[in-house]
Amino acid sequence: MEWESNESELKAAGAVALGGGRVGFLVRGWEIESRKRSILTSSLLQEWEEKLQTTHLPEMVFGESCLVLKHASSGAKVHFNAFDALCGWKEEALPPVEVPAAAKWKFRSESNDQVKLDYDYTFTTPYCGSASVEKSDESESGAPEERSCNPHWVDCQEKIDMVALASKEPILFYDEVVLYEDELADNGVSLLTVKVRVMPSGWFLLLRFWLRVDGVLIRLRDTRMNCGFREGTEPVILRESCWREATFKALSSKGYPTDSAAYNDPGVISERLPIVMRKTQKLIIR
Repeated sequence: MEWESNESELKAAGAVALGGGRVGFLVRGWEIESRKRSILTSSLLQEWEEKLQTTHLPEMVFGESCLVLKHASSGAKVHFNAFDALCGWKEEALPPVEVPAAAKWKFRSESNDQVKLDYDYTFTTPYCGSASVEKSDESESGAPEERSCNPHWVDCQEKIDMVALASKEPILFYDEVVLYEDELADNGVSLLTVKVRVMPSGWFLLLRFWLRVDGVLIRLRDTRMNCGFREGTEPVILRESCWREATFKALSSKGYPTDSAAYNDPGVISERLPIVMRKTQKLIIR
């Protein structure tokens, strides 16, 4: 694991390990679990291709890996998985990034041997996470019955308090889950990950799509979510989404390096990338 927690801090926060081989905790009414599995087998990949109606998927798809955060009393659940993210990629269908080297990879050849790049080989996704509400009601027989409805996100003026999140506070749980990755035939990287940390005051997560097409383009799509622990009320979940990108040519014109090695860490260079889109939303549970 990539995190360590002090038993006394966990006890003080009322956190209880999920057990049963599951990685995560039940804390302040929230069940927070991360699952990290191996990449999909060839047979499962074929199933995914059929469901997504595509013949292209990233080199490494961690299809059974996920992060799940569920609020027990309200039934609100936010979760992150590769399939929903790839559904977003397929639906958005951005035009492929033009790369000279693409003539040798990620292409379909026409009968006249001309290269036709007809899909977004970067697997860029607008995915910001999945959300649902699951509540138990009693059926006519008196037995509990699960019902599910979809909550929705509304634009809001509230912002995630990043200053407060930067304050010194014990980290009860931290993990990072890779959802998919593609090295673009050694011409860059396409990577979707989600990180979560849980503190005594609440939880915070970062879903990040990171793309670097060497010598051509850098793209960063970040989704941050934050929820403070509140007693006896429905949770308030804020979500901030930010899309940044720039060409290597544009970065060079501002005096930044053009060597791809200078752009290995998206966290370091994100501020160099101009914002394409930004919005803040709140989850409404009905």
